[in-house]
Amino acid sequence: MQLLHFLLLGFQSSAGIIMWFILLCLFVVIAIAGERFYFLYIKCDSGNRSLLNVISKYLKTGEYEKAIKHASGVGTPLAKGIVSVLANRTKGPKAIKKAVDEVFLTEGPKIKRNVHFLNMFANLATLIGLTGTIFGTMECFDAIANAPAAQRAQQLASGISVTMSATLFGLFVAVPSVLTHGILSGKADKIVEDMDEKTTKLINAVEE
Repeated sequence: MQLLHFLLLGFQSSAGIIMWFILLCLFVVIAIAGERFYFLYIKCDSGNRSLLNVISKYLKTGEYEKAIKHASGVGTPLAKGIVSVLANRTKGPKAIKKAVDEVFLTEGPKIKRNVHFLNMFANLATLIGLTGTIFGTMECFDAIANAPAAQRAQQLASGISVTMSATLFGLFVAVPSVLTHGILSGKADKIVEDMDEKTTKLINAVEE
């Protein structure tokens, strides 16, 4: 409750406009993080384990067309890589490699898209918060310049405590943003690495 109280005071202070900019950063971070979590954990990752099991069974029986049809219906980046390998299996190693490279060029940017913005908005929220604190402190000093001497210390202390809420709110947005960036960046790298590993193993299996 004390934290919420300080933040509300910040919105009502001279640095209030700064607080709204930080709040905007928070909304953008939530939107990006939500979309990326859904894309990386649901669209890119769901069904891959069962997909590999089914593809393995079809390959053992030589039913390549059924394997291609099944992988095409999954739609994950890994499934697209599998389709590119199986669809070009009769065209030679160069054709297979070219097809797989095209999938990586298409899907790689989609997997890593917008993740870097989380780190950018974390830094932006922190800097905006510092700007609000500096601006508010300057106004605070200006206000107490004409205040009675007996009230200056009290006004200075109360004024600075309010303006510091801008930095507090900026950090409140920045810390989860940095953490989320690390989680999503690691997940994106893992998806690309899994694609590379699984498609390489599939190429070796097809060429045997």
